[in-house]
Amino acid sequence: MSLDTLRKGKFPGGVLVAHALESAGITHAFGIPGTHNIELYDALAQGAVRPILVTDEKGAGFICDGMARSGGPLGCANVVPGAGVTEMLSATAEAWMDNVPLLVLACGIRRDSEKRFQLHDIDQLAMLRPVCKQVRLVEEGRDLPYAILEAAAIARATCPGPSAVEIPANLYLARHAFDPQEYARWKRRWVPPHAPAPDPAVVRTVAELLLRARQPLVHVGLGAAGAAPLVRQLVEHIGAIASSTFSGKGVIAEDHPQWLWPGIGRICPQPLRAIVAECDAALVLGARLGEVPTGSYGLELPSRTAQVDIDPAVAGANFPVEVAVHADCEEFLEALLEVVNEVPERDNNALCSRLADAHVAVRREQEKGRSRNRVSPRSLLEGIQRQWPEDTVYTTDSGQGTFYAMEHLRLRHPRCFLAPTDFSCMGYSVPAAIGAAFADRKRCVVALPGDGAFLMTGLELLTAVEYALPVAVFLLNDGELGQISAFQRALTGTATATVLPRLDPAALARALGVAFYRVCGEAELDEVLGATRDSLKEGPVLVDVSIDYRHRTSFTAGVVQTFMGRLPVTEKMRLAGRLLGRRLL
Repeated sequence: MSLDTLRKGKFPGGVLVAHALESAGITHAFGIPGTHNIELYDALAQGAVRPILVTDEKGAGFICDGMARSGGPLGCANVVPGAGVTEMLSATAEAWMDNVPLLVLACGIRRDSEKRFQLHDIDQLAMLRPVCKQVRLVEEGRDLPYAILEAAAIARATCPGPSAVEIPANLYLARHAFDPQEYARWKRRWVPPHAPAPDPAVVRTVAELLLRARQPLVHVGLGAAGAAPLVRQLVEHIGAIASSTFSGKGVIAEDHPQWLWPGIGRICPQPLRAIVAECDAALVLGARLGEVPTGSYGLELPSRTAQVDIDPAVAGANFPVEVAVHADCEEFLEALLEVVNEVPERDNNALCSRLADAHVAVRREQEKGRSRNRVSPRSLLEGIQRQWPEDTVYTTDSGQGTFYAMEHLRLRHPRCFLAPTDFSCMGYSVPAAIGAAFADRKRCVVALPGDGAFLMTGLELLTAVEYALPVAVFLLNDGELGQISAFQRALTGTATATVLPRLDPAALARALGVAFYRVCGEAELDEVLGATRDSLKEGPVLVDVSIDYRHRTSFTAGVVQTFMGRLPVTEKMRLAGRLLGRRLL
């Protein structure tokens, strides 16, 4: 039952919290119970919010991330004091840096005792504060439901992110008064923060900037995901080139004739960069232009650029812009379209033809990356897309797999590509895929972890087995920490501490109770993909893929070019001399 169904009276703290979670629209609470929150778990067992046991609290946080990022409900990480909180700090930081809503429900030590050195006694809120929009210690039992509802609303509101509530264990044990009339008054009075309405004068300035351009560019991030239809209308009407960040893949369908690439600047293939170079105006929507999506800031925007973001600290933070706009992207686009629709739609045929020719040239270059005795990322990803539904959710990890997936997947919908971008924490993809499956069990979910990342959180597959979730984990197995070893070899000619111990995925799959397949070459790929898809009807699947990373991505090439370009000549000579000397030995 939600809080709206409670009558006036006294209730155990666990009951009030369980009802508040339901009232906040939360469907699942992920975590591992401990001695401090037994009363809460007892209340959850009798309510509508489903408690889900995970194998590790970091996994709980990533599951919540995947649930929310794929378009599902707000996730609740329900963790015990001390180690439960520290275990999920990495996942909280990922949600913080990637603007993903998350409710951290942290149990706390008893506050009704003056004894020191209690079990798990650390300053949890001090650790959570730097990676949360809000942290709150509940000191009075009567405040429990309000603290939960407020934290959930703040996590979702304006620029999304984590919000944390610490509830001392003694509040779960005691009974507290609840007054439905007081609750109703609070609901009417409390309003979550919201971005200001777009200024009509600023909207018209941006419209004129785009309409006067010979060739405008529209670059979108995850912040524009809710406005995908409006983005398409704008791009088509003003004849813009459309690009995205990694997280923004699918906001503009990647089979649209005006689509460019998931990235601009040096990480974009040369045939497409030549077209972007002609852009004389740009509109950046819901994209922070951080280090990873810009390929180590290897980006040059037109001098006439407008940037729109719901976070007032974003626009113009990393790259100079002519117009900085603090607004919700959907509201801004609605206002912008009213202005640009006053002029006729541009003829886009010539632009579409040029982009089509450039994509043919890029694809011709990618064809060289096929593998003879292993599996190229391109063949794997295109094979999956041939056989699986177009709304399949893909989760990647910190490493090579993200950049290959970013370049080779062609997505038609937003929130289908979940990647740990700005915090870039390894171990993300498997639990995030589980979260996406909890959000919508009817959708297929594909996780693409490297073998190093899989070693961190692969055991979370037990959770997928327990709930028969349709998650396919394609283990991109190259026997090393591929991204780092590639940079090591490029810069030092060596690979230090990046070769992994041997893993037997088949034995692990048997131990976990997961269906297992192995694909060693491209000749057997389609058959294995078909079998994997069919097996998902029974639960999760693990596929061991002998991946071939020899063909470098445009992203990696662009980052190396940017990195080397910033070095003084003396340092370039030193690195080149060291590399040459080691190769001659």
